[in-house]
Amino acid sequence: MRGWWRDLTDLVLPGECGGCGAPRTVLCAKCREVLSGAVAHRVRPAPEPSGLPVVHAAARYADEVRATLLAHKERGALALAGPLGVALAGAVRAGLPGERSGSWHGAGGAWSRGVGAPVLLVPVPSGRRAVRARGHDPARRIALAAAGELRRSGVPARALGVLRQRRAVADQSGLNSRQRLHNLAGALAVVPGGVRLLSDGLVVLVDDVMTTGASLAEAARAVRSAAGLVSNAAGAGAVYRGETWESREEQNVGSTRERTGRWPARQGITGAGGVGGVVDVVCAAVVAASPDSFEINRN
Repeated sequence: MRGWWRDLTDLVLPGECGGCGAPRTVLCAKCREVLSGAVAHRVRPAPEPSGLPVVHAAARYADEVRATLLAHKERGALALAGPLGVALAGAVRAGLPGERSGSWHGAGGAWSRGVGAPVLLVPVPSGRRAVRARGHDPARRIALAAAGELRRSGVPARALGVLRQRRAVADQSGLNSRQRLHNLAGALAVVPGGVRLLSDGLVVLVDDVMTTGASLAEAARAVRSAAGLVSNAAGAGAVYRGETWESREEQNVGSTRERTGRWPARQGITGAGGVGGVVDVVCAAVVAASPDSFEINRN
């Protein structure tokens, strides 16, 4: 109820721009341009945690972008999920294999990846205490908006909230990269039935911000562990095997599920590009990343 009321209030009575404070707008044109006007870039934290997927970010975590993300996350400016979702969708598209190979043709273009395997956006979850305090899970809300934006551009996509914290973790602020890795080690797990949902498409881990990469690395570990990941020798990709289920409500993994009637045969190891029951961990994407991570150009 609280989240619904905030959404309605923001849409009917926009107070000020989440990025610069300009009056009578949710996000002004200038701040929208800063947030998602540039081409998404590959980013790498230093040091780079083991197991971190390839990550793309839409913008640097600074100035207007930082203010916008904090307004959405901490101050309940939920209407900002829309433009943040647009930015995240751009970062997701930058990492898709079809985009890199030219088989995806931009806005309104056809998605020719495999046989149309959907893109599954898996958000890094907030802790229960943080969700209660904020009244929402920021990364999950942005992932839902990004999935909608991807569908509108011709890319079949769903958001799947299949990760949960299985133990309490300390507040990450003030921790260095090594301390954050230790703090999050083993903290995430895939919910029961989650692997079956993940077997239906291309898994992309998503979050609002990346600083050290510890959260995304732990999310990747949790998904790979639950799915029984097998890496090929060339390191081109990681694949899972499993049965296909489809959720009626992409934002609620625990809701009633509907069998699709498709039970993919178990397949052998493939590199990035496998479809038909074999699901790639394609990449990760964030709205913003620390400015330093943009400077490490080792693509």
